[in-house]
Amino acid sequence: MQDAPTGLKTFQTYIDGKWVDSVSGKRLLTSDPYTGKPWAEIPECEAADVNNAVEAAYRAFDNGPWARMTQTARGRVLRKIADLIEKNANYLAEIEVRDNGKLISEMSAQLKYLPEWYYYYGGLADKIQGSVVPVDKPDHFTYILREPIGVCGMIIPWNSPLLLTGWKLAPALAAGCTAVIKPSEYTSASLLEFMRLVIEEADLPPGVVNVVTGYGQAAGEPLVTHPKVSKVAFTGGSLTGSRVASLAGQTFKKVSLELGGKSPNIVFDDCIMEDAVSGAISGIFAATGQTCIAGSRLLVQENIHDEFVEKLIDMAKTAKLGNPMSFETQVGPVTTPPQYEKILGYIDIAKGEGANCVLGGGPAGADMGGGKYFVQPTVFTGVDNKMRIAQEEVFGPVLSVIKFKDEDDAAAIANDVMYGLGSGVWTQSIKRATTMAQRIRAGTVWVNTYRAVSFTMPFGGYKSSGLGRENGQDAINEYLQTKSVWISNAPGGGNPFVMKTAADD
Repeated sequence: MQDAPTGLKTFQTYIDGKWVDSVSGKRLLTSDPYTGKPWAEIPECEAADVNNAVEAAYRAFDNGPWARMTQTARGRVLRKIADLIEKNANYLAEIEVRDNGKLISEMSAQLKYLPEWYYYYGGLADKIQGSVVPVDKPDHFTYILREPIGVCGMIIPWNSPLLLTGWKLAPALAAGCTAVIKPSEYTSASLLEFMRLVIEEADLPPGVVNVVTGYGQAAGEPLVTHPKVSKVAFTGGSLTGSRVASLAGQTFKKVSLELGGKSPNIVFDDCIMEDAVSGAISGIFAATGQTCIAGSRLLVQENIHDEFVEKLIDMAKTAKLGNPMSFETQVGPVTTPPQYEKILGYIDIAKGEGANCVLGGGPAGADMGGGKYFVQPTVFTGVDNKMRIAQEEVFGPVLSVIKFKDEDDAAAIANDVMYGLGSGVWTQSIKRATTMAQRIRAGTVWVNTYRAVSFTMPFGGYKSSGLGRENGQDAINEYLQTKSVWISNAPGGGNPFVMKTAADD
């Protein structure tokens, strides 16, 4: 990274162990969401750049030093990556805040926690084991191999680029795969700095990890459709995820998708109210609502509804908007201009549908501590679950409060959406907690907490929220193939024209 003549930072992309400009020489501006002003330039990559990156990744996978490296040696590389992230965590967090406008408090916490993913999968790298199978045929020795799937295309969203890259890259490298990463055109800087400060310093062989930057149609689609890409891992919206799956399916690529959500955060009358109010606030406003697991539907049991909403509004009113680089700021800007307009559009839709706006409901200017792309923390009551504000992902600081009667009603409302990613339950009853955890059709159920994640726990969605799982031991299986090996000791190898079955023996 260096200063351009204009005063902007200028980045190159990373392909085959080299820093290069795009083939076309075209560049994109990236803006600071807090100021709304450009601060850096990145390459605008297209199909030719993607092809160069994939070919480099394929060479590294097919017969390069990475392919010949032992699993234990790969594990050491992952642990070195973790060490380097720890060393550079504060700086990488600052770059991420400047690029996506999320709070420095949250990004610092993410970057300091991120090394654990690489430590964890570094430890798993040489625990990938096959097995010997006691087959039902005499004179045969059979065993199973677990092998890396190949070149993996990884498409990363703008809300937490380095964390969500780690969720994909760490298990992929542990499995022995190589990668081509396409970050969002809005937030590529932190990943390029990650390549400079971490990947280069970790001494990975050329081509093992590559980055192409640019627009989805010009760079993302060629990555998904490239014939030498064997697996696509995508995090983003459900509509784009559907297209990714469709394109990848044309060449039978393995796909994992972490998509949208409309998560129910369910508050029962036996909750600890102060904890539940705090959990509801952090579930929707802490990340400016820009997270797929945002608790954007707050289901409150009807006999405590009014008291709960009153306490909720009182606490939400204290939220401090401002510079995301300040540790005192609690609500930052919306990351992209299109997302800002989308959120305001949904607020208008909710008002038009008859929902009651009891807090916020519009832009937050300088007089409120905000700026160009700030939206006021917004709460709607009187929301019916059939309203668009309750059914569609807003991805902003907008909360819909819905009354419910009992457990049956809560479960029915919670499941009555196309999504199934996250959910929360606030109760002091173990029976109710475990019952609701079974009844909610979502990949994660938090009880008396919200938005907790770990490298040890699988993460993913039901229904339109995605396919496959990230994190935990489940994730490494997303980057492996199973191979069956048969060795015959039978004289002559048996009848070549007959498929042998157990009955034949």
